[in-house]
Parts: sequence; structure tokens; C-alpha cells
Amino acid sequence: MSQLNFQEIIQQQQEQMAVMQAQIQALLTAAGGAGGERGAAGSNMGSHMEVAKPAIFNGEAGKVGGFITACRLYIKMRLRGNTVEEQVQWVLTYVQGGSADVWKENMMEELESGEVEYESVEEFLTCLRKEFGGGEEESVKAAELRKLEQGGRTMEEFVQEFKRAARGSGYEGRPLVEEFKRGMNGGIRRKLMEAENPPASIEQWYRRATALDRNWRESRRKEERL
Repeated sequence: MSQLNFQEIIQQQQEQMAVMQAQIQALLTAAGGAGGERGAAGSNMGSHMEVAKPAIFNGEAGKVGGFITACRLYIKMRLRGNTVEEQVQWVLTYVQGGSADVWKENMMEELESGEVEYESVEEFLTCLRKEFGGGEEESVKAAELRKLEQGGRTMEEFVQEFKRAARGSGYEGRPLVEEFKRGMNGGIRRKLMEAENPPASIEQWYRRATALDRNWRESRRKEERL
């Protein structure tokens, strides 16, 4: 496929998406008017809700997870009624640059020839993750997890950040617990390890560490008011 034809296809897809979005907007407005005040409020909320589009993805392994998450959210909020082919084409418009260009062009050719056909956009996103994620993404996530420390954050904040980093890192079971213990502040870690019944599973560590941290901070606030 020539570069000119490739750009024309992308432009056509973007124009088609713009037309369909305008049609959806018109339908939502009409439905809001016919459905009364409550229906109009619901319609306006859905049609005017801001949904961030994904950043351009250039094939960098460490960014594939965030790109896929952004695509899923936008498709769910804005493109749910579109065909699988249209959803896949929309995702491809954000795959540009670096090592992604060659893969994208090959994918476009396979889709047009019928050599490849996806039953759902999720199947396509899984393929994209395998192509660009592989073992590299897991290594990046694992390295991020090993660097995490609670510091001055509350335990609730640290737990949420730890959970985010743990997804896709390859850590689970006892190794995951050990990384969590390593990252939390020493005082809380010692109290939990010296308890009569120390936590065992990662969920127990999350729950009991959060409760202990919350109680300690509340006690500090009371002391400061005296």
C-alpha cells in the first residue's frame, strides 16, 4: 500500500467518525427534548461529558498499557454503538511513529484484504498488547514496583499506588507481600510483624496497615490540639 493511499484511508475514517458522532449528538438532543426535563438532563450529561482521547502511541512498550486503557474508556463512552471495524480503525488513527508505523501499515493491509478479522475491539487490543508489550512491559512495571516507598503519604494513598504498579508486574503471592512490606514505613511494618496474629495475605496487609496508619494519624491530630 502506498503512503498516499494509507493517508487517504485514515482521513476517510476520521471523516466518517465525525459524521457518526454528529448524528449521535443529534439523536441524543432529540431524545432529551421528547423525554421531558429529567430525560433532557440525563441526555445532556451524557452528550457533554468530557472524555479524554488517548495520546499518540509510538510503540513504546512502557506506554502500551496506558494507551489501551485510554482507548477502552473512550470507546465505552463514545463509540459503543459503532461496529468493531470502525472501533479498530479509530484506535489505529492514534498509532503513529516509531516502530508502530510499520505494524500499523501491515495491519491496515491485512484488515482490508480480509486476512485478519476481529470479533471484538477487545480482541484487537489484546493483539496490540502482545505485539508491543511482551516481556518489556512487565519488566518496566516490576522495576516501578520495586522503587515504590510510602514516604510522607498516607497508607491509603500508598496502597492505591502500590496496587496500580503491581498490575502487570508479574508479582503475586509472597513476593508481592514482601515488596509491600519493604515499601511501607518501618514503624507500621514492625508493629504488624510483631503482632500476635500478623497479616498473611496481601489484602490483609493492605487492610490492617491502612487501619493502623489511620489510627496513628488520628492520635497525632488529637495530641496537637491539646
